[in-house]
Amino acid sequence: MRPVSGSLQCWAVIAAGCAVLLCMTPLFLRIVGLRFFSMASDAYATGSLSASYVTCPNDKVAKDIARGLVERKLAACVNVIPQITSIYEWKGKIEEDSEILLMIKTRTSKVAALTEYVRSVHPYEVCEVISLPIEQGNPPYLKWLAETVPE
Repeated sequence: MRPVSGSLQCWAVIAAGCAVLLCMTPLFLRIVGLRFFSMASDAYATGSLSASYVTCPNDKVAKDIARGLVERKLAACVNVIPQITSIYEWKGKIEEDSEILLMIKTRTSKVAALTEYVRSVHPYEVCEVISLPIEQGNPPYLKWLAETVPE
C-alpha cells in the first residue's frame, strides 16, 4: 500500500466539508429566514401583550362582556369557551358551578381598564379577572393584536 498524497487528503477534507454544508443548508436557511422575518416585522417586546381570563355564569353575560371589551378597544379578541366546571370555596363552603370562560387578548397596559370594565358589568360579587403576560407567539398575530388595541 502506498500513502495517500497531501493533495488527495486536502480534496477529501473539502469534499467532506461540502457534504456537511449541503446537509445543514436547509436548517441554516430556516434559522436565518426566521431571524430576518422577526427583524423585518418589528421585534416583539416580551410582556407588552397579555392574555386575561374571566369566568361568567352564562353565555349571555359572557358574550355581552366580550363584545363590550372589543367595542371599547380594551381587547383585540375574546374567545368564549363554553361548559367549564369551576370548583371553589366561597364563604366557607365548597361550591361547584358550570361557567363560561373568556380568554381575552389585550395590551398589558390595558389590563387595569379591562378589569375596571369587567367589574362594572359583571354580576358576580367577586368576579375573576386574572392576566398573564404573553412571552412569545406568532409574530403576525402579535403585530395585529398590538395594532388593534391602541396604547
